Amino acid sequence: MNAEQLIFYFFAALVLISALMVVTMQNLVRSIFLFFVTLFSLAALYVFALADFIAVTQVVIYVGGVLVLMLFAFMLSNKELLNSLEPIKRTFKLNHLAGIFICLSFLFILVSLIVQIDFSGLDWIKSAAPILEGDNTIHAIGMHSMTRYLLPFEVLSVFLMMALIGAAHLARKGKKI
Repeated sequence: MNAEQLIFYFFAALVLISALMVVTMQNLVRSIFLFFVTLFSLAALYVFALADFIAVTQVVIYVGGVLVLMLFAFMLSNKELLNSLEPIKRTFKLNHLAGIFICLSFLFILVSLIVQIDFSGLDWIKSAAPILEGDNTIHAIGMHSMTRYLLPFEVLSVFLMMALIGAAHLARKGKKI
């Protein structure tokens, strides 16, 4: 096993362990900081997959934007609201069993499909050109988003502006309608 594989397995294990700890941690602040670790490790895995644009986007948008926003929302929230949060109870109820059954059935379906599919026989995998180290994926993404996918790009920008206007409307300090 060479050094690249060891580093890859290290980051893969770090993603799995930190993501599991994010879900199971009872302290919200520690859970948010472990989410930082998860997202940074995921960005490192994107680098190993030669998806440099996705790795940078992961760090800038999710770590730089979303998680900082989560931290500020937590730090600026009302103290009474934080004190009223009850710890997570570890007991299962009857209504939890239905959700567990659905999740396990979806997991079974996914695993059975993955086992049955012959990935080397799929046409879209055969025709795909491999990504090489010297390829400029950022240039290709820019060219596709401004030519082939221009309409979905513009529709997405309109949806994001609508979400921003809705968030500003909900956040204003006036009488709610």
